[in-house]
Amino acid sequence: MTQLPQVMTPGATILRTHETVRHAAEMMADLDIGELPVCDGRRLVGVITDRDITVRCTARGVSPDNARVGDAMTERVLWCYQDDSVESAKAKMADEQVRRLMVLDRDKQLVGVVSLGDLAVKAGDAGSTLASVSSPAQPAR
Repeated sequence: MTQLPQVMTPGATILRTHETVRHAAEMMADLDIGELPVCDGRRLVGVITDRDITVRCTARGVSPDNARVGDAMTERVLWCYQDDSVESAKAKMADEQVRRLMVLDRDKQLVGVVSLGDLAVKAGDAGSTLASVSSPAQPAR
C-alpha cells in the first residue's frame, strides 16, 4: 500500500499574511502553480489561489501592490495528516471536490502538499481519482 509521504510534494513554498498579492501572483507565475499555502510560522492559516486574487482583488479594483495576502486568502483550508493513507486523501479530495490537500504533521505543522497530479504520477491512479473530483458544475438558474 502506497503511503502519503511517498506521493506528496514535501516542503511547500509558503506566503505570509502581510505579503502583497502582487508577490503572491509573482510566486505563482515563477512556480507555475495556482495555489500557495499561507502560514504563521509553519502553522497553516489559509491558502491563496489565482482565483482568490482575481475575485477578491482584481474584480473589485484593488491594486495588487496594496492588497495583502491575508485579505485575499481563503481561510477554510482542506488538509490531511502525513500519516493518513493515500486512499483517505483521495476520498477527501473526492468528497470535497478539490484537486489538492495541504499535508500536516501531527503537531499541525505544514509539511507538504498532495495534488491530483501527485496521485496520478506517483500512485498510478489518475483516472478514478480525476473522475471522482471532477463532477461538472451546475449552471446558475
